[in-house]
Amino acid sequence: MEKVTLTIDNIQVEVPKGHTVLQAAKVAGVDIPSLCYLKDINEIGACRVCLVEVEGSRGLQASCVFPVTEGMVIKTNTKKLRESRKATVELILSNHNRECLTCSRNKNCELQSLAEELNITEIPFEGAKTEETIDSLSPSIVRDSSKCILCGRCVNVCKNQQEIGILDFTNRGFETQVSPAFNMSMEDAPCIYCGQCIVACPVAALKEKEDIERVWDAIEDPNVHVVVQTAPAVRAALGEEFGLPIGTRVTGKMVASLKRLGFDKVFDTNYAADLTIMEEGHELLHRIQNNGTLPMITSCSPGWIRYCEFNYPEFIPNLSSCKSPHQMMGAIIKSYYAEKNNIDPKNIFVVSIMPCTSKKSESARPEMAVNGLRDVDAVLTTRELAKMIKQARVDFLKLEDADFDPALGMYTGAGVIFGATGGVMEAALRTVADVLEGKDLEEFEYTSVRGVEGIKEAEVTLGGTTVKVAVVHGTAMAGKALEMVKNGEKEYHFIEIMGCSGGCVAGGGQPHVSAKARMECDIRTERAKALYEEDTKMEYRKSHTNPLIKELYENYLGKPNGHKAHELLHTHYGAKEQYPINKEKSDVVED
Repeated sequence: MEKVTLTIDNIQVEVPKGHTVLQAAKVAGVDIPSLCYLKDINEIGACRVCLVEVEGSRGLQASCVFPVTEGMVIKTNTKKLRESRKATVELILSNHNRECLTCSRNKNCELQSLAEELNITEIPFEGAKTEETIDSLSPSIVRDSSKCILCGRCVNVCKNQQEIGILDFTNRGFETQVSPAFNMSMEDAPCIYCGQCIVACPVAALKEKEDIERVWDAIEDPNVHVVVQTAPAVRAALGEEFGLPIGTRVTGKMVASLKRLGFDKVFDTNYAADLTIMEEGHELLHRIQNNGTLPMITSCSPGWIRYCEFNYPEFIPNLSSCKSPHQMMGAIIKSYYAEKNNIDPKNIFVVSIMPCTSKKSESARPEMAVNGLRDVDAVLTTRELAKMIKQARVDFLKLEDADFDPALGMYTGAGVIFGATGGVMEAALRTVADVLEGKDLEEFEYTSVRGVEGIKEAEVTLGGTTVKVAVVHGTAMAGKALEMVKNGEKEYHFIEIMGCSGGCVAGGGQPHVSAKARMECDIRTERAKALYEEDTKMEYRKSHTNPLIKELYENYLGKPNGHKAHELLHTHYGAKEQYPINKEKSDVVED
């Protein structure tokens, strides 16, 4: 690889040809501030905060897009640069909703941090502000234009990473906004509610629709039995909200904090992940052995399901009929658990703690109810749980580890790895392999489906049957995989698809990580490590070996994919029309 040598703030550094000045500065240990930059997603030089002086150039250059050349001499900290950056941020703030103390990103906002670093104490450019739009109609995402800084991060993560493209710049000049087409509500756009726009946003122009107060009300109602469940990916990220390094596993402290908050029972969605494998694995075997619709595609990711309904309705018959794990758990809590404990299911309130904003819309789907009772009553993101812990003044870092309540709290390592891309596939293969081979196989780690490559493939020969599988994450990759299947280029038996790149560990409801921190590590791999670590420590590592799952089938459900299981644990999906012309346009309303 060809290298070039340059000097940044009197530090000589050698970097590959083609690097930008911003990348070279990182190698040199020089920190250049930026606001619109998002590695591999938004590299457009729009905010003008990362400007540097390049010897021989007439003007200041945006370091995030300016390529290095041999012998280049760069300065990043001069009076001219400091004044330029300060004026730029002051101009941004002049058209910004500066009610920071009541903002959801207070003390975790990249704009706020930059204003502090630049010692901005007043705004000299007061004047007219762009007209405010607050869209709070969708079940998952709130858009607040008064906080938007037009950095373009959300536009490009939606367009380039997810390849959905429901957000873009509208209008011109001072009237410019970021919104869906015709400034319609995100409820009416073909949004999959993955929340990657929220993750990308440096401020709070996009955020999840919170349900914290409704959960507090349920906890404090003596007539309501409140049960909480936690997704596997939450334990790999919650600690970041309390200052722990990215990827720190905090399972025990998470459980302890939930008990301190006052939930009546604390269960693990991993139990239902094991249950999902029992249903999904046997559904796959049935399809393979009875010439059913193949490839079968997982249905755990609600963002992916919405993407399929909007963009590839012809693949709806390929979707597994299984509900996602947290919906299965809700159904079991309001049936099996309620019966065993003599509780009226109408008095049970199920709360799911999820790494995903799309889970909010999933729980509200009309299909996610049994006998008129919703499987899940409220969904909180990892960030919302952290807020509740802080509201309750619980010192998270000093908590003694606690265990999940035993009734529905036992899980296997297979359930844990659901939170990482490839985890559902590996968990399914562990069970399908034992069923087809008719024995408990000692070799059961399928590392070929791990990692963050966009599309991973594997062939596994079990009991004389060759099973061809693929693992896909991020809807951009999903589209590519489905096109290959449609065109006959690829043939699979089973495909795992997750709506977010990296799977649930990088979901739209996980803790915010700054663009600077994302340059320093891959949060997907760091958080996934925590789940694979927990997997290795479990007594049981295959879903079908979970004693509580065996008991559930023996005493209640009967056999996997049986009548009772279908009644409680399976569902259906249907095509959705993009931008329906016959639907009246919803008014965008204020919270």
